[in-house]
Amino acid sequence: MVRVLSVDIPGNKRGAIALTYIYGIGRSRADKILAAVQIDKNRCASTWTDDDLKAIREAIRGIYKIEGDLKSEIRLNIKRLIEINCYRGIRHRLGLPVRGQRTRTNARTRKGKPKTIANKKKATK
Repeated sequence: MVRVLSVDIPGNKRGAIALTYIYGIGRSRADKILAAVQIDKNRCASTWTDDDLKAIREAIRGIYKIEGDLKSEIRLNIKRLIEINCYRGIRHRLGLPVRGQRTRTNARTRKGKPKTIANKKKATK
């Protein structure tokens, strides 16, 4: 395990894949970071030297928001949408899909477990 910016990165993975374990860094961003510090993206993370790790930390810290800062920014953006009562904020508040997806079917991830609605009672004669 290699530790970069308070995140444990698996040492047995390629460098480009290992950096994606940091919240806020995906594949393309990991490739850009490794290219900026001139480290081969196919090299295992366990083979990185202390100088390599220091260069990676500086490259990430200088340019990108990651982990806690990014999560708090996203949370504040959602809170702002809810407070101004815009359409997206209302959808967030109700726990429904925000980006225009259909809700009649296929919205189980956002809506949660299905709630059964009882049938109408039949009139007795």
